[in-house]
Amino acid sequence: MLTQPTIDKLHDLKLLGMASALDEQHRNPSAFADLGFDDRFGLLVEAEHLHRDNRRMTIALRNAKLKIPGACLEDIDYSARRKLQRAVIRQLSSCHWITEHQQVLISGAAGAGKTYLACALANQACRHGFRPLYRRASRLFDELLLARADGTYPRLLARLAKFDVLIIDDLAMAPLNDIQRHDLYEIFDDRYATRSSIITSQLEPKLWHDFFAEPTIADAICDRILHNAHRIMLSGPSKRDPKTAPKEESKTTDS
Repeated sequence: MLTQPTIDKLHDLKLLGMASALDEQHRNPSAFADLGFDDRFGLLVEAEHLHRDNRRMTIALRNAKLKIPGACLEDIDYSARRKLQRAVIRQLSSCHWITEHQQVLISGAAGAGKTYLACALANQACRHGFRPLYRRASRLFDELLLARADGTYPRLLARLAKFDVLIIDDLAMAPLNDIQRHDLYEIFDDRYATRSSIITSQLEPKLWHDFFAEPTIADAICDRILHNAHRIMLSGPSKRDPKTAPKEESKTTDS
C-alpha cells in the first residue's frame, strides 16, 4: 500500500488527525505490530475525534475572548478565607447548569477573584463543547450604544443570544441609564430559558433590584436571572496583594 498518497487524500478530506495517526503507525510499525486491522483503524478514528475536539475547543476559546484565557478550575484557590466550597465548583464543572439554562452569579469585593472564576467556568464550558463569550459590562454597553448608532443593534443582540454562556463582568460598577437598563432587559429576555450567563459584581444579587432603580424593568430583569441562579460569594483579602496572592491570581490581575 502506498502510504503517502493515502495521507495526502486524508489531508484533502480534512481528516488531519487521522492522517497524522496513520503516519505515526507507519513510522513506528513495531509499536502497532500486535494490533489487528480493527484496532489500528480504531486508533485512527480516535485520533481524528480527539483532533476535532481539540480544534473545536481552541476555536471556542479564541472566540470567547476571555480576559484570562488560561484560567481553569484545577487552579482555583479553596483557602478557608475565601469561603468557596469545592462541592459547588464540582457541581458546576459538570456544566449541567448550562444544559439546564441556569445562571452563575459571582459577587465579592474588588480583587476577590471573580473574573478568574468566571473565566475558569467559561474554559470548562469550552471543554464540554459549549461556546462562551466574555464582555466587561462597561464595554458591552459601549458596544450596544455604537450598534444603536450604526443600525446593527438587532444584529448584535441576535449574535449575543447565540452564545451558550455570556459572561458579563463587573456589572453594577456605575449607575445605569435608561438605555443601559433596556439593553440588559433585551439581552436577558433573549437568553431566558434558552441560554446561560455568568455575571460578576461587587454588589450582592439581593441588592440588584435597587441598583436597577426603575421598578418595572428591575422586576423583569431580576425575574430572568435570579430565580434559577447559582450564587457564589467570594471573601478574603484582595488577590492583587502579592503577599496573599495564590497561584490562581499570580498569573494576572482580575476583579
